[in-house]
Amino acid sequence: MLLTHGYFLFEDPKERQIMKPYAPLGILYLCSHLRNRGFDVDVFDTTFSSREELFKYLRFEKPSVLGIYANLMTRGNVVEILSVAKEAGWTTVVGGPEPGAYSLEYLQAGAQFVVAGEGELTMEELLQALRSGESNFSKVAGLAFLDGNGNFCQNPPRSQIENLDLQPWPAREAIDLHRYVETWRTHHGSGSVNFITARGCPFRCNWCSHQVYGQSHRRRSPIKVVDEVEWLLGEYRPDMMWVSDDVFTINHAWLRSYAAEMRQRGIRIPFECISRADRLSPEMMDILADLGCFRMWIGSESGSQRILDSMDRGVKIEQVHKAVEMCRERGIQSGMFLMWGYEGEEMEDIEATIKHVSISKPDIFFTTVSYPIKGTSYYNRIASRLIQIGPWGKTSDRELKIQGRHSRQFYTHADKVLRDEVALARMLSNPSAPQQPVDPQEAALLRQNIAIERAALLATYSEVEQ
Repeated sequence: MLLTHGYFLFEDPKERQIMKPYAPLGILYLCSHLRNRGFDVDVFDTTFSSREELFKYLRFEKPSVLGIYANLMTRGNVVEILSVAKEAGWTTVVGGPEPGAYSLEYLQAGAQFVVAGEGELTMEELLQALRSGESNFSKVAGLAFLDGNGNFCQNPPRSQIENLDLQPWPAREAIDLHRYVETWRTHHGSGSVNFITARGCPFRCNWCSHQVYGQSHRRRSPIKVVDEVEWLLGEYRPDMMWVSDDVFTINHAWLRSYAAEMRQRGIRIPFECISRADRLSPEMMDILADLGCFRMWIGSESGSQRILDSMDRGVKIEQVHKAVEMCRERGIQSGMFLMWGYEGEEMEDIEATIKHVSISKPDIFFTTVSYPIKGTSYYNRIASRLIQIGPWGKTSDRELKIQGRHSRQFYTHADKVLRDEVALARMLSNPSAPQQPVDPQEAALLRQNIAIERAALLATYSEVEQ
């Protein structure tokens, strides 16, 4: 079997500017599992390659089974890979966060099988069936396919792996992971590697996809995770690490045990991770600081409690403020994710978000205009108003229009107001340099820009997507 994905770093201008690639752990976990079960598995890592090189491989190597990881951002690339692979005679399988919600579309685009949910056990059973010449796949749980008459078949979901400690580490040796570390080091001065301590997220944010792991939360043993961290440090010599969990701080007892094991072995490495504000406390923040956490990413999404409640976030605005404050007190950078345009958002909610970020003053914040991911309750709520603006195989859910929502231009102005308001708030009350004098000309310019952008925001208020 050959495993690949559709992320081509050098073909994406934004990614070339960012240059912060991480190893594709999903297919590396799948690779190690299948190798342990006796299958011959290779990985074609597209990150530093090109589609031409992948297509050449598919056309000139002896075809077997091709497994492709697909997500929201790589749909177009994956559809093109499927076309080339099918023409070259490969048996094509797709899996990952998106295909489970678009099984029929991927099958119509050239996939012979779609793996929904966690991939290891379903892929193992599918390969066994293919190796034995089986033609009836109706009993392979977690699989979707078209039968001999072209009818769509969706098998029941598969139970998830109960004990993650029994799974092998991801097959990092199947790719050039040293190149990832050196790419980071070359462009940012510090090499980084990623790992996970758990699978899944038990929270119920209604815009977030749970296609792969459902709403489960399964943790690896703290000792097993520290074993892997210790090996990564010895093998790849990174300067920092990224904990790729959806929410690293869910289980406080686990985090205490993990920190104790790290201290016992004398391991301390700078790292960044994602948390929810309601899963942070002074004790947890102290533990994270002692472990070497230098940046904490917090899903804030909105500064309006009404919108957060509508999202089923289960977080209070005050908790987000407190989380940023606790980070600042311990010298940990805070990062914040924000979302414009969620269903029901009005001007007062936008103003609440601007006020929220201006008060909390995170070190970094990123904004996006909300997009409905198929399979989520948010998508289902507004499905009747969704407008497909291009062919499915050449677009993504990020490019769907929502009829009646404010225009993209409106949110562009909201974004500019937010950034200038936060810049002004930082200038007038800089928590890292309180004695630094304010430049009156710079402050006046910011106020002028804010006035202009607020006027533009109001002027485009009535513009909606048709």
